[in-house]
Amino acid sequence: MVLLDPLANCLSNIINHERIGKTEVIIEPASKLIAETLRIMQKAGYIGEFEFIDDGRAGKFRIQLLGRINATGVIKPRYPVKVRGFEKWEKRFLPARNFGLLIVSTPKGVMAHKEAINLKTGGRLIAYVY
Repeated sequence: MVLLDPLANCLSNIINHERIGKTEVIIEPASKLIAETLRIMQKAGYIGEFEFIDDGRAGKFRIQLLGRINATGVIKPRYPVKVRGFEKWEKRFLPARNFGLLIVSTPKGVMAHKEAINLKTGGRLIAYVY
């Protein structure tokens, strides 16, 4: 099995396990981008604790699910967005105002779009979650 997008695979596994009522999911392979995305989702309260498991290869993540995710997915292509352009993308990917997150890769690191607006920095859209 060839994985073309590990982040997309991770997010689809999370939403599939949420829908069938599981309390945890194991994601492999692990990457820094997936770790940063999970950290943002955890900070916003969408997932519980997660831990890295070193298996001698790429590694895995064990993620505790809280049942709070309605939908999540990657944004392809990874559109560039300016500080003033976030509202347009919120309307496109999120269901309501001040509901959900866009995850953005910026020169200052991976962060939620609200944090990017506060820091007055743009970036590239990676994923959404609500």
